[in-house]
Amino acid sequence: MLSEDDLALIHALQLRPRASWSVLGAALGVDPVTVARRWTRLAQRGEAWILGSPGPLLFEHICVAFVEIECAVGSAAAVARALSGQAHALTIERPAGSHDLLVTVATRDLLAMSRYTLDQLPAIAGVTAVRTRIATHLFTEGGSWRIAALDPGQRAQLTASPEQPRARRGSPEISPFDRAILRRLAVDGRASYQALATALETSAATVKRRIDRLGHLGLITFRCDFARPLGGWPVAATFWARVPPTDLPEVGHALVRYPETRNCAAVSGPYNLVLEASLHSLADVLRFETQLATMHPSLDIVDRAIMLRQDKLLGHLLDPHGRSLGVVPADLWSAPGTPVPEHRRTMDPFTADPAAGREQVQPDIPG
Repeated sequence: MLSEDDLALIHALQLRPRASWSVLGAALGVDPVTVARRWTRLAQRGEAWILGSPGPLLFEHICVAFVEIECAVGSAAAVARALSGQAHALTIERPAGSHDLLVTVATRDLLAMSRYTLDQLPAIAGVTAVRTRIATHLFTEGGSWRIAALDPGQRAQLTASPEQPRARRGSPEISPFDRAILRRLAVDGRASYQALATALETSAATVKRRIDRLGHLGLITFRCDFARPLGGWPVAATFWARVPPTDLPEVGHALVRYPETRNCAAVSGPYNLVLEASLHSLADVLRFETQLATMHPSLDIVDRAIMLRQDKLLGHLLDPHGRSLGVVPADLWSAPGTPVPEHRRTMDPFTADPAAGREQVQPDIPG
């Protein structure tokens, strides 16, 4: 299990994913080198990671869907492995319920989504049925979810300088150079500007300018994630609900304020709302559902599923304990089926020597 110090660092990085070790150390009350070493140990063992992911404006211009897949008996694991290498299958979960896989898919537009779900997915060996629920509005996504490991004073230190409002104007177009930056940030969200510049054969100033533009326009955001079963959140549950259309905006925005809510979206199909929650125990599933039903009478939860396993989380390939084994960077602009190189971790999380990892740490600071 992750320690209290580990969770405090993870919470700090959820608030400021690319903050310097000095800033993080000041909030946590430890020196910067200690913070850097602690983070490197977590990252090398796949217990926590930082990545760049689509920002709120980009989500308004791409197509996102929750896809339920049924498989032939005994083939769900093989189908999950086949999907794990595909850049458009962002998250892959195996629920206890009426279908074998729940896959969160993102493509550049509806046409690409139709090609992926109508042509590519049914052609995978073992797939017997595909049901696609298109997200018509995202009330929140997983990057906004926070744990509660810091006290109010520590949180204030890390949020003392409010971010500038994101520009809502300007083209959401992503250039090939931007895509190259995003692929590398999907692997390491704390990569320095110089490291990115070296890999892309350009200058650090150019990389910083492009990343600042992407962030200012809301096309990219940074998030810190972790092995949730090791951090005290072993249960992931998905609720499908019906809400009267006139109540849907109000209910959706209310649901995102619950600390358990990880994703919440309006969707197409017989159920017009999906909510994904991270919970501490199986008993919390009924407690949370009862709370939702009590506080929102117009919310009719018609189905719920507990995830038996997460094979992939926003591009990160996971082991049964939720640790990251590697990354398949999302490339929403590529044609469905385009091969994407997989980035495997250099240290096996089952055999990693934390002491050895700490000796190799350098307190590198993004930028």
